Amino acid sequence: MQLFSCPFCGPRDETEFLFGAEAGKRRPEPAAEVSARAWGEHLHFAGNPKGPAREIWLHLTCGEFFAMERDTVSHAVSATRALRGGGQ
Repeated sequence: MQLFSCPFCGPRDETEFLFGAEAGKRRPEPAAEVSARAWGEHLHFAGNPKGPAREIWLHLTCGEFFAMERDTVSHAVSATRALRGGGQ
């Protein structure tokens, strides 16, 4: 079992969190001109880096989204940051 630190609630069990997306991933624009293939790739293909990664996570208990920096090999979390003001 792993503990993740919510910037709003502090350390919590990993089962309270849901992966959102890669941090910095931008949707294709303009939306009206994006092909179905491009949308599919945007929605369903991730970079899946080996090593350091920046990701967006949701803490299901408080409902807040936040950024997490972690190593995808060792699972070590190096930082969590609120996406809006008010976090710890």
